[in-house]
Amino acid sequence: MPFFIAKKIVRSILKISCVMGQKVLILNADYRAFAVCGVHKAFLLVYLNKAEMIDSAKNYAIRTITRTFEAPSVIRLMSYVTVPYKGVMLSRQNIYKRDNNKCVYCGAASDLTLDHVLPRSRGGETKWNNLVTACKTCNARKGDFTPEEAAMHLPYQPYKPSFVAFLKEFSGIEENWLPFLQKQ
Repeated sequence: MPFFIAKKIVRSILKISCVMGQKVLILNADYRAFAVCGVHKAFLLVYLNKAEMIDSAKNYAIRTITRTFEAPSVIRLMSYVTVPYKGVMLSRQNIYKRDNNKCVYCGAASDLTLDHVLPRSRGGETKWNNLVTACKTCNARKGDFTPEEAAMHLPYQPYKPSFVAFLKEFSGIEENWLPFLQKQ
């Protein structure tokens, strides 16, 4: 295979993977933010008439051999999906996002760990309101103490973000998502 043909194939694969790596906002039938998914899943939902495309990505398209489709950016489900409570899942990455990927005590951005504000040995639970991001140095210095006992300032009380607030503030939203997220 000549080099220039292989180079074209690689370029087209990179373009496809770039589009397929984009995020799409899924709205419920009542236009409330429901979830975020990839372009691949969103395109399938639209193609199978399970959802309608509300807004498309401006700089991207999905190309086949014979056709070109707009890449979705915001879609709305055709039928309403009942969700008892949509919360943000507690995970290390989501705690890091909430705390801007920095140690809450010193502001360092490397060697990050999770710190229990009230240590587990004293009955502290692994919940949103008891976990913060800390660098290894601050976490070791704090040890088995509360921040007050260790003379370390906690700049804010840890909290559990709402789903919409988490999308707005921490998930890198697209500009065309804002009208749908501001309603909530």
